[in-house]
Amino acid sequence: MKIDQREKRILGAFYGQALGDAMGMPSELWPRSRVKQHFGWIDRFLPGPAENNAACYFSRATFTDDTSMALALADAILAHDGEIVAETIGANILRWAEGFDAFSKNVLGPTSKIALNALKQGTPVADLENNGMTNGAAMRIAPLGCLLPARDLDGFIQAVALASSPTHKSDVAIAGATVIAWAVSRAIEGTAWATIRDELPAVARAAQEKRVTTFSAAMCSRIELALSVVEQGRGVESTMQAIYDLVGTGTATIESVPAAIAMVELSATDPNRCAILCANLGGDTDTIGAMAVAICGALHGVDAIDPALKAELDKANGMDFSHYSVPFMHYRQQREAAYADA
Repeated sequence: MKIDQREKRILGAFYGQALGDAMGMPSELWPRSRVKQHFGWIDRFLPGPAENNAACYFSRATFTDDTSMALALADAILAHDGEIVAETIGANILRWAEGFDAFSKNVLGPTSKIALNALKQGTPVADLENNGMTNGAAMRIAPLGCLLPARDLDGFIQAVALASSPTHKSDVAIAGATVIAWAVSRAIEGTAWATIRDELPAVARAAQEKRVTTFSAAMCSRIELALSVVEQGRGVESTMQAIYDLVGTGTATIESVPAAIAMVELSATDPNRCAILCANLGGDTDTIGAMAVAICGALHGVDAIDPALKAELDKANGMDFSHYSVPFMHYRQQREAAYADA
């Protein structure tokens, strides 16, 4: 495969993360019924409504803490020439949180808030317990999927656990993050979605059982449930309702990661359609969108992102994601070469 195509897929993952996040921002953390009542149908970028106490801080087409934390992870990888250093990841996330005044706004999940407060007080990452089960690790992990070749699953899980450790160390949080990162990585390799989809339950089981810390439901089984809901669906609206009702779309990793995989499937991996569907789903729409559309973007590359939506993202956020895609491709090649030499 040509290198430039893989760079496009890495860039697609970054843009997909931002697209799903920004499109889902206005409806985040609202029940599905309220999303329908307030918006009708979201099919474009909108500002956060004043009455949404999570989205009210964000203007049209701006991404939220999900992508800001993903970029904090990506910046830490850049700072260490492709290596994963947990302390720098934690410091970057904390710097963003303080700069955004996130501790006094309703934008940090409970697990991240506790962990970041501990980091603020000087606690080393290695000493943090971080056994929370929310989705803060999975929502920001896509850049790691851009970095890591999907070769040695055990080593892949260890790398995800290390990158997640500043805020999340629980088995289910790491399993969810591993699923998203693995899907992104395999997509960048050019693997078909049908193949990736079939791999994910086994990947989830391996990650969750590596170091059991909770009595959570099985990520493997929830992903299989989510995919079966889509397979049995008779239409987009009824299928989205079934995902909301049966899989769940809350901030728990055990709900939101399987929901994101379901939305990739439901949208037929189209990143633009996936972003819109996620925004209308209800629940943790920005996070589910960030995870799902990052996968879609990695599958199809940046050229699949609607140019008008991409232009809005660029203007609203002042970002040039090629700042990440070029060095990440280089780091990925280095890791692939190391596997080849081993």
